[in-house]
Amino acid sequence: MHTEVKIIGLCGSLRENSHTRLALKAALKGAEQAGAVTELVDLREYNLVFCHGGEDYPEDVHKLRKLVMQSHGVILATPEYHGSFSGVLKNALDLMSFDEFEGKMMGLIGLSAGALGGNDAINTLRTVGRSLHAWVVPEQVSIPFADGVFSKDGNINDESLQSRLSNLGLQVARFSYLHSSTHAKEFIQAWEAAPSNPGGKISE
Repeated sequence: MHTEVKIIGLCGSLRENSHTRLALKAALKGAEQAGAVTELVDLREYNLVFCHGGEDYPEDVHKLRKLVMQSHGVILATPEYHGSFSGVLKNALDLMSFDEFEGKMMGLIGLSAGALGGNDAINTLRTVGRSLHAWVVPEQVSIPFADGVFSKDGNINDESLQSRLSNLGLQVARFSYLHSSTHAKEFIQAWEAAPSNPGGKISE
């Protein structure tokens, strides 16, 4: 890639040595293989209070907003809880708006301990991505029986899954590069300026 592209990963699990974090790392490695600069955002390191619709937030909220805003693409990874994505990721997304996500590439990863994987969580996140006017890539990775996929040293036992995660990161990076190119920017700006944005900042 001639233009430096930055891809960040938001981990929706707070558990130490979580499988979600390991899957996200694998996807970010795929983005690195495409020439992108990557960063895994560990939400455990941020003081994120519950979203209340105002502007009186801790500095870490503004730090997170700035980090996402300065990225070209975002990969969201979450365990599936009760048919949806995790509360910590929901709150992190609630604390942001179109300012951070509009026009960005977005990749999705969902995990569960059961047979259905993270499909419901991913489908909900896809709706969230569209509502924020992000470009959610068609590729997604749902991981069932997550407890048996990763070895104790953090490696992925399934070569097919390893390839899918890597390819997800690769696609997010590639589309982010196209989106950031001069000609693509002109097209995207014209496209996004056509309809009026029906949403806005979250208010009480």
